[in-house]
Amino acid sequence: MSRLQQNNGSHSLVLPAAATHTTSSAIDISVVIPLFNEEESIAHLYTDLSAALETLNRTYEVIIVDDGSADGSFIELKKVHQADPRWRVIRFRRNFGQTAALTAGFDAARGAITITMDADLQNDPRDIPKLLEKIDEGYDIVSGWRINRKEPFFTRRLPSITANWLIARATGVYLHDYGCTLKAYRSDVSQNVSLYGELHRFIPAIASGMGVTFTEVAVNDRKRQFGRSKYGLMRTFRVMLDLVTVLFFLRFSTRPLHIFGTVGIFSFMIGFVLSAYLAYTRLVLGEPLSDRPALLLAMMLIFLGVQITSTGLVAEFVMRNYHEPGGHKIYTVREMLDAPPEPLTPSEDETIDSRPEFDPVSTAPRR
Repeated sequence: MSRLQQNNGSHSLVLPAAATHTTSSAIDISVVIPLFNEEESIAHLYTDLSAALETLNRTYEVIIVDDGSADGSFIELKKVHQADPRWRVIRFRRNFGQTAALTAGFDAARGAITITMDADLQNDPRDIPKLLEKIDEGYDIVSGWRINRKEPFFTRRLPSITANWLIARATGVYLHDYGCTLKAYRSDVSQNVSLYGELHRFIPAIASGMGVTFTEVAVNDRKRQFGRSKYGLMRTFRVMLDLVTVLFFLRFSTRPLHIFGTVGIFSFMIGFVLSAYLAYTRLVLGEPLSDRPALLLAMMLIFLGVQITSTGLVAEFVMRNYHEPGGHKIYTVREMLDAPPEPLTPSEDETIDSRPEFDPVSTAPRR
């Protein structure tokens, strides 16, 4: 194992002379950690998380996604990977955001259970067994709940409480702490959730459309030791806008024409009725219409109804393309540090060499 060395008040990762770890083809746990400018935290993260994972008696891997860090984070991550190949590193070409980083981690994860956490040391790795206990009980998603948060009340906790309340009421997924990154997912859930923008905090709500089961457990919230928070009050407003997107996808992702068509038909009918009334007053009662703005309003409502309904039809085609994805990613990777594949054992080599060849002409095995 590696150890920490203290120099001039700072900690650095000291690598062993030879660190060898075997990579199992069957991995129980994948820990996905998005990281951005956390150079000073990496050595501590490696020590704390490794100690917690080693006590589980399960095979694991750690996937750290360097989201375009501008400091020495990647250098420190490279040292960690050299010390322990189970710590895999994905390096983005630029900063794509936490959602893209988590998506890259989900795509690369090979474990039956995926755990997400932050790299700033505020999530406590010793809470991971709590999450796994609930997963073992049969839940698909287990979310951490930071009951005793260490952030300032008015600038961080109050906006978070408000946002969590609104999200829970709007989506019907009642969690106390959507913003807590420490969560556990079954792999069939994490790898089938499509994310973009800043929707990472809505994963439980988005996954609810798949019929998943979820719960939450109280977790420890530690004070940030290094650097400063990457979030501010503006995040609250972005969360509200993302909530509108989530609500649309949850309720109308497979039938957008229902909402657009309803509004469009309602507008068209009001315009049609108003036009019929104006035609009656002009043709039957003989009243002039040149000085009545109601005629313009009626025409506008009719055209608006047609346009909104047409938008719904276009949205139907867009949703069809959404549900038939072309495999496009929302990120680009500069490089990836990964353990080399395990060589085949002699018995496996002999098994492959002894397989009968397939003749496409005769469709019969040839020895």
